[in-house]
Parts: sequence; structure tokens; C-alpha cells
Amino acid sequence: MSEKEMPDRETLKAENTKAQMRKGVLEMCILGIISGEELYTSDIINKLKENELVVVEGTVYPLLTRLKNGGLLDYTWRESTSGPPRKYYRITPAGEELLTELLESWNQLVKVVSQTTNKQTRS
Repeated sequence: MSEKEMPDRETLKAENTKAQMRKGVLEMCILGIISGEELYTSDIINKLKENELVVVEGTVYPLLTRLKNGGLLDYTWRESTSGPPRKYYRITPAGEELLTELLESWNQLVKVVSQTTNKQTRS
């Protein structure tokens, strides 16, 4: 790659910062998605992608396991017409409580960031 084709440091830094921000809210987003219904992992990934929070399966599976081990999610196995049984996740009462706390913190953070940067966020 020639020097002209390489992204500059500022672009790389911005992309890294944006990736870290998305990663930081992924747990909250997954809890929010599952809060409404029981979902299979592929459905969770598709909903994240639909909302422009692109992730890979290698990121989602360990996070779901961690949330399950933490008592925030539970799952049931369901037979599938197109292969082996599938694991469908649902949020637990503890997960709902955490989601509520995370959303309150998120809303406060968005407010503070908007105020301190003198910028209005888009809804």
C-alpha cells in the first residue's frame, strides 16, 4: 500500500474510538433486543445489524454466555426444522433491572456529552 492509500493517523484513531464506543454499549443493546422477546443468536445479530451496530458472531456468543452466567439471561432449547435444536435467549428479572439502570446511565451520559460539547445529539 502506498503512502497515499494508507489512512492517516487521525482517521485510524477516530475509527478505533468509534469501535470502542460501540463495543461499550453492546451489552446494553443485546439486553434491550432480548427484552422484548425470546431470540435465537442469529436473530440477535440481525437486529444489531439492522440498527447499524455491526458485530460478528465471535463477539456475540461469548457475550451471551457471560450474560447467561451472570444471571441476566436464560435460554431454552427448541427443535429446528433446518438442523439441530437452537438455543433461544430471554432476559431474566435481574437482566431487566440491569437494563433499566444502564438505560438511565446512558441517557444521563448522552445529556452530559451534549452539554459539554455544546452539540445537540440526533434522535
